Amino acid sequence: MRRRAVLLAAASALLAAGCGAPEKTTAAWDPPGAEARAVPATLAFTGKTIDGKPYDGSLLAGRPTILWFWAPWCATCASEAQSVRDLEEQYRGKINFLGVAGMGDNKAMHQFVDDFELRTVPHLDDQAGVIWKKFKIAEQSLYVVLDDKGKVRKTGYLDDLQLTAEVKSLAV
Repeated sequence: MRRRAVLLAAASALLAAGCGAPEKTTAAWDPPGAEARAVPATLAFTGKTIDGKPYDGSLLAGRPTILWFWAPWCATCASEAQSVRDLEEQYRGKINFLGVAGMGDNKAMHQFVDDFELRTVPHLDDQAGVIWKKFKIAEQSLYVVLDDKGKVRKTGYLDDLQLTAEVKSLAV
């Protein structure tokens, strides 16, 4: 009887130790396998989407990424919008795209995204310029191209053909 009580106590202790939910450092809306990815320093940032939801740059880890720094009043940004939208659609699941809006108010950012049908691309409201400063961006429209390890491959202006070439080279 004593042996049975000891076994029962041991089994209860093991079950109690193993039944708790494992600690998770990533958000509930992370893609599968997110917790297994190493997060490079370039992607160690947080912000808010233009809809006010929290965003963690670590979600981009493990895939090549295009960061698009834009302003809602920028004519060049407007001319790039269709290419960004089309490339994001074509390479969805292979390459991350993230718009980082600055130099304008939130209402204008929403209007820009709606006018150019950019809702499939996540956009951050970086009016304070925190992410712009992290990547040393001083003007719009610029891109930061990151490989799947988070290493910066290119920073600067890219016309549509150059952007498409960069995206294709990342998708290999």
